[in-house]
Amino acid sequence: MTPNKKVKILATLGPATKGIDDIRQLVEAGVNLFRLNFSHGEHADHAQRYKWIREVERQMSQPIGVLMDLQGPKLRVGRFSEGKVNLERGQALRLDLDCTPGDTHRVNLPHPEIIEALKPGMNLLLDDGRLQLRVTAKHADAIDTVVIAGGELSDRKGVNVPEAVLQLSPLTAKDRCDLDFGLELGVDWVALSFVQRPQDITEARELIKGKALLMAKIEKPSAVLHLEEIAHLCDAIMVARGDLGVEVPAENVPRIQKDIVRICRQLGRPVVVATQMLESMRFSPAPTRAEVTDVANAVAEGADAVMLSAETASGDYPLETVEMMSKIIRQVESGPDFQSQLDVSRPKAEATVSDAISCAVRRISSILPVAVLVNYTESGSSSLRASRERPKAPILSLTTNEKTARYLTIAWGVYSVVYQNLSEIENVTKTAINIAQHQNLAKKTDTVVITAGTPFGQLGSTNTLRIETIS
Repeated sequence: MTPNKKVKILATLGPATKGIDDIRQLVEAGVNLFRLNFSHGEHADHAQRYKWIREVERQMSQPIGVLMDLQGPKLRVGRFSEGKVNLERGQALRLDLDCTPGDTHRVNLPHPEIIEALKPGMNLLLDDGRLQLRVTAKHADAIDTVVIAGGELSDRKGVNVPEAVLQLSPLTAKDRCDLDFGLELGVDWVALSFVQRPQDITEARELIKGKALLMAKIEKPSAVLHLEEIAHLCDAIMVARGDLGVEVPAENVPRIQKDIVRICRQLGRPVVVATQMLESMRFSPAPTRAEVTDVANAVAEGADAVMLSAETASGDYPLETVEMMSKIIRQVESGPDFQSQLDVSRPKAEATVSDAISCAVRRISSILPVAVLVNYTESGSSSLRASRERPKAPILSLTTNEKTARYLTIAWGVYSVVYQNLSEIENVTKTAINIAQHQNLAKKTDTVVITAGTPFGQLGSTNTLRIETIS
């Protein structure tokens, strides 16, 4: 292990990944955890990729996290008798529950929940926001609209309803089947799509039953309004800028991203910035300058991780994309103002022993030339609190729990080692130094800060801080 960056990379796997060698190369280039996108592919495809990840994890002797991303409800219009129509600005269009193929005057909307939620004056967006309709009248089985922004509309294009909360579960029958499969497979994280309200998180947790951690995807305006409640209930947040950028004005997305990162840092929840970060590298070996700046801004804001989607799942240059993202992260983190900016935005500590120790560790690492912060954790919570402080030195997390090590692959600055022979507090100090040296994180004469808890191995008991110089 040679951690050369603190912000983590979450990469999506897909057809571009041909085997174990591809997975290993991506990890060596900087990937910390992988996303299995259940909007695409069969269960057998995901099972094979999961098997490859675990084999690479074994070969490289380092934990690798796996996140399954549930598809969520897909709202779409029906079909047209001629496959497509051209809608003109100002024309009327009815959307109804009649499954008969549509024309320029009407089309099927097979979602009674949308009709129920909409009111006159509300807007609908079609085909990723390319077309806009405004509701003029509502009926029991239909809505009348006027075209505000027209264009071509073809069969089964998506529908977004930014101004209404739909009485719709974020978990479809497909999602429930996929979730059972993913949990049986052994995924570490579950990303929940179509989150609208805090109750959606509660519903998902009841199904997951503690078998994985839960990440809420913020992609709906209503989720933004309930962000703090949702963040309290889940384990991490993803800024899903694709759908979010359709449902809110595009110029609002950067501010919302900053707000989400700030709130997650305050609560100590890992936050992932996702969607189109290096989109042009799907077909080009080099990114645009705007994309480089986008990734750099997410790193500078304090995000825990940045995500690659189609760039690594189906792009022509998956390895080059990861290498580029790693370079951008390292370049930002090595900047003269990076640490001071993180310190300025540091969240207020809570009145707990764990936070007091985490704050002290951050301060110590800014005063002394600390090579590494070593933290023993059973559940991962103390490592997350240390990560929340964004210390200057990397965090080496020692745990006896393999699942905990995989969970922490998303956390800023945290690198984990699974070590079973931890039984007494005195052994922790000696073991911490030995492992730090073995992992090339420290050498003789280096200063190491160690945190652990007594009674040893008890959840939530971190109450000891030691400063050691390796002799």
